[in-house]
Amino acid sequence: MLSERRLEVLRAIVQDYVGTEEPVGSKALTERHRLGVSPATVRNDMAVLEDEGFIAQPHTSAGRIPTDKGYRLFVDRLAGVKPLSAPERRAIQNFLDSAVDLDDVVGRTVRLLAQLTRQVAVVQYPSLTRSTVRHVELLPLAPARVMLVLITDTGRVEQRVVDCPAPISDDSLADLRARLNSRVVGRRFADVPQLVQDLPESFEQEDRGTVSTVLATLLETLVEETEERLMIGGTSNLTRFVHDFPLTIRPVLEALEEQVVLLKLLGEQDSGMTVRIGHENAHEGLNSTSVVAVGYGSGDEAVAKLGVVGPTRMDYPGTMGAVRAVARYVGQILAES
Repeated sequence: MLSERRLEVLRAIVQDYVGTEEPVGSKALTERHRLGVSPATVRNDMAVLEDEGFIAQPHTSAGRIPTDKGYRLFVDRLAGVKPLSAPERRAIQNFLDSAVDLDDVVGRTVRLLAQLTRQVAVVQYPSLTRSTVRHVELLPLAPARVMLVLITDTGRVEQRVVDCPAPISDDSLADLRARLNSRVVGRRFADVPQLVQDLPESFEQEDRGTVSTVLATLLETLVEETEERLMIGGTSNLTRFVHDFPLTIRPVLEALEEQVVLLKLLGEQDSGMTVRIGHENAHEGLNSTSVVAVGYGSGDEAVAKLGVVGPTRMDYPGTMGAVRAVARYVGQILAES
């Protein structure tokens, strides 16, 4: 374990390097920070930090920069994340409150995160596998054609046109709508197939074919929509950090284009605040980046995740504070929608 003094030296090196982009020397540290020790002691502490792999010397006669291991210890020993200012919190709330539907919420969240953190923002759509049914609507389009509308507790709306084997009366359709909602509203999507399997038998013989067809479309919708989706924004922010990528930024951009990579990345994170630094990211293209992510949801349980991807030379306290605050507001909007 490092002594508290050496932890202070490491914190100072991380803060200075993030702020200046320049390797940090012992003289600069003693001038900028109240470390309470001589430059010679700081040099000795830096030598120990380097021996233990927390900092490295990029060039001969240069200062030191944090390694992935150094950033990891810095993040693990953070006393707290940087809170947003009251104007920033109001701006987030006002911007997200104006959203008209789930797509708009996700789109606004991506833009907001990218602007606040000046990193690449990634927002996963709420997963139907973790969602519950808010309402199922059945609308007559023609004597034998029905519009099925599925609404989730997270505001997600799915529509399907159902071609029925026979005409269905408005009364029978209303009856089906009422019985269907009585069984599935407030229930998890995974439970729906079992909840409705015997529903056709409760109808008159002439309506059973249509009821079965409507239910089949509902269940197909659940299967189709289990495919995860996400939205990404702020990729151009990476051009500000070209010097932070060892050889080229291309592997990072290629990894960001692969939604499967990003979905897997988010899936590996816990729903609480997580930070993956450098080589902790399994995908080789993201080995020079850090990923800060957290779950969001309309209740205590997270239904999806959001976060940012940026260089390892990142303002971790500020980024973590922004990601956490945005996730909290998105959760409130989903709960109220």
